[in-house]
Amino acid sequence: MFFSIIIPLYNRPQEIKELLESLTHQTYKQFEVLVIEDGSVNDAKDIVTGFMHQLDLHYYVKTNEGQGFTRNFGFERAKGDYFIIFDSDILVPENYLEVVNHRLTTDYLDAYGGPDDAHPSFTPMQKAISYSMTSPFTTGGIRGNKKGIGQFHPRSFNMGVSRQVWQKVGGFIITRLGEDIEYSIRIHTADFKIGLIPEAKVYHKRRTSYQQFYKQLHFFGRSRINIYKFFPSELKAVHFFPAVFTLGLLFTVIANLLRWRIAVLGNLILIIFTVLIFFHSWYKNKSLKVAFLSIGAAFIQLTAYGLGFMQDYWKRVVLKKS
Repeated sequence: MFFSIIIPLYNRPQEIKELLESLTHQTYKQFEVLVIEDGSVNDAKDIVTGFMHQLDLHYYVKTNEGQGFTRNFGFERAKGDYFIIFDSDILVPENYLEVVNHRLTTDYLDAYGGPDDAHPSFTPMQKAISYSMTSPFTTGGIRGNKKGIGQFHPRSFNMGVSRQVWQKVGGFIITRLGEDIEYSIRIHTADFKIGLIPEAKVYHKRRTSYQQFYKQLHFFGRSRINIYKFFPSELKAVHFFPAVFTLGLLFTVIANLLRWRIAVLGNLILIIFTVLIFFHSWYKNKSLKVAFLSIGAAFIQLTAYGLGFMQDYWKRVVLKKS
């Protein structure tokens, strides 16, 4: 099977260098790489062309449209039997394509997704953010595992679709705010077979500071409402959890300031949550520093998502603004 790896890129030259370097070590060699510069000011032309002799690599420059429509640009130019979508901030294990090819030739999937993890070389902050996004104690725990809630929806940091899917379903119809989940739902609706390949893991850098992480998760919270506007039935009770957590945290702070007795219960819940995050992260990462940073990452993940979710729920669902 021949794969086309499609990577949208926007002002991240150093990230694409590390990603392309990881692709040069793939044990399965039947693939091409399409890097699409989406209107970047700080482009990666010199870096990308430096890998032309090591990879079957194609570099395109286009006006800025966002990651969804930039992937469509890649679909239209890809030669492969199967399209693989990566974000630019990942590293790919050397056996990734071998694992995917084995699964597709033994138990075929029309579309798949894979999990993400932190690489040993990542900073403690990156490891803490990665932990939060995959922890069973946050909503990240329902992503990229066999025990997810409802239909499995591949995410665009690590996602593959067959050429047949693209020919029948088309590409992305929104370019941001949950475009990958919306695309996955349409693939499901078209009766294609979608599944998780647990072994097709990538190392996802995500963000390097709490501030960047907050902005990203606030955006994710808003994205969930955007998906709801397309598919109302896809809004599940679990998606309200970060908003409930955020309101509970705010209520507990107020209750402490006003010295209400119920503050004791709120404090106890927060202490238990904090302890669980700390010891589970310590067990997973074998680092006290990462465990401490994971506490902040978990609180930021839930509150940022919750605030973004409530903001757009109020504006777009209650007030019915576009």
